[in-house]
Amino acid sequence: MVFAHDTQVALLAAVALVNTAGSPDTMTTVAELDAFFERFDYTGRHERTRAELDQVRALRPRLRGLLVAGRDEAAGEVNAILREADAVPRLVRHPPLDWHIHAVPPEAPLATRIAVETAMAMIDVIRADEHSRLGVCADAECDGLVLDLSRNRSKRFCSVACGNRNAVAAYRARQARS
Repeated sequence: MVFAHDTQVALLAAVALVNTAGSPDTMTTVAELDAFFERFDYTGRHERTRAELDQVRALRPRLRGLLVAGRDEAAGEVNAILREADAVPRLVRHPPLDWHIHAVPPEAPLATRIAVETAMAMIDVIRADEHSRLGVCADAECDGLVLDLSRNRSKRFCSVACGNRNAVAAYRARQARS
């Protein structure tokens, strides 16, 4: 395991959220936000309103910038996010997880909790100098983000669709040369 479970989940959630801003945008309804909330086991306040959805959607460019930033720039952005949220890390335990870190109360707005959880996860990335695990999809037509948690750091595409599209294109190119 490269990172602690809560760090991995926060990074996976941040990448998934940023990638919803693609074409087509897949975070346009409160139901899609609900599914995201459930998929990544968020706890705490969830209003299920259009205003909350708009706040979470507005967070995507900032998270993208953080996830693709260089190490020093990312450290500055992490500090800014934590400062803006008055984050105070503390250990918590709630099902299904054992002890892990939260830095804002569960009644904080969902967008704030997502931003802070991402910032806290990026602390681990920065301290471990593991920025190479975050990148942009290798598909020339895609700008989705990739989180590579594999042992051999071989993940290049943001989705199976991008990987398959490139595999088919490579196959066709080989066939055309034959």
